[in-house]
Amino acid sequence: MSWYHEAVFYHIYPLGAFGAPKTNDGKEAAPRIRQLSGWIPHLRNMGVTALYLGPVFESAAHGYDTIDYFTPDRRLGTKEDFSAVFRELHEAGIRIVLDGVFNHVSRRCPLYLDVLEKGDASPYRWWFSNLQFGPGNPLGDPVTYESWGGDWNLVKLNLAHPDVRAYLLSAAESWLRDYDIDGLRLDTADVLNPELFRDLNRALKGRKADFWLMGEFMNCANCQAMQPDMLDSITNYECWKGMYSSCNSHNLFEISYGINRQTNPQWGMYKGKYLYNFLDNHDQTRIASMLADRRCLKPLYTLLFAMPGIPSVYYGSEWGMEGKKGTGAEADYPLRPEMTEEAMRAGDAELMEHIADLAALRKKTKALTNGSYTNVKEGNEQLLFAREYGGETWLCALNIADHPAVIEADWKGSHLSVPLEAFGSRIFPL
Repeated sequence: MSWYHEAVFYHIYPLGAFGAPKTNDGKEAAPRIRQLSGWIPHLRNMGVTALYLGPVFESAAHGYDTIDYFTPDRRLGTKEDFSAVFRELHEAGIRIVLDGVFNHVSRRCPLYLDVLEKGDASPYRWWFSNLQFGPGNPLGDPVTYESWGGDWNLVKLNLAHPDVRAYLLSAAESWLRDYDIDGLRLDTADVLNPELFRDLNRALKGRKADFWLMGEFMNCANCQAMQPDMLDSITNYECWKGMYSSCNSHNLFEISYGINRQTNPQWGMYKGKYLYNFLDNHDQTRIASMLADRRCLKPLYTLLFAMPGIPSVYYGSEWGMEGKKGTGAEADYPLRPEMTEEAMRAGDAELMEHIADLAALRKKTKALTNGSYTNVKEGNEQLLFAREYGGETWLCALNIADHPAVIEADWKGSHLSVPLEAFGSRIFPL
């Protein structure tokens, strides 16, 4: 087993969490990443063993509009700042995973600017997808190209070009060499060239055998990218939707079906694989704002930590922080706020301790981290399932009703009677 099979992740969007300006003026430099040192005791208290941090490299605004893949964003700090903080994280037993934003770059990227200056003579002429001279784009450049998501500030890279992949690979290798990172989360992986996955796998795992590669896939139905020579994991958007939707519709059959479809020992689509599980992230409305009844938060986090896969908590959500995705250019800002001590103290400390207890429990048994999954009893508002590994069995019981309930089930020759409080949950050995 690799470290990530048993990891508890924490996800920070640093430009927001550490209060960086929303745009990069190319002048201001500040060591905001150093604030992360002060978070380490909290991460350890929560039982976090891996930190997904990103994006962190020089960008024009939100971080996913990269200017320079080899230099940290000046709004966060210098190479020396990052190296110092990453050493502290590693000393605390926390692995580090960064964002690999390899689908597109900013219009301020020097590679693109070179094309604007030199035209066909630029060595980067073919580095951008469907770039053509003459027509002009809506932002006034004398070229058109394939933009990302209709945003002309994001110039899509031509990942079919071997020189582009070699350039991105050299950037990723430099991050491993300079910062000793432990993994990459690949942004927009569902549209990336699979050859890039193979390039990264071969090079990075060649340098660090347990290096983790995880791809962002919005649709995880029958994803073929989790292969020994490609990716180790993908984002589990199917179960993300299933978790909040099951609570809001009082239909736990939805999430139990989704988990079983993915992990059933006989015919599961991803049996033996470890997907990256989450309740919210930097792109989605926070779970506390998504739920029709906040009292479902505790049982949902219980489910997150008990179901197969790798659990991840988005910064601030351990305190029940709210945040609704908006519209337009600033749609994601409410999801990516600065995190202050005042906000932490004002949050739901009981929920945070519940999550810490769940993380501690995962460390005690391999049944919860590596075990098989079996639905024992399903209902609209109650769910009971088993995790089994090496002769050890643990059960997880959920109740999302506003009244106490008892789950009755016959399983493997035993009669089970599991009492639960309203919006209660339990994980216990059989």
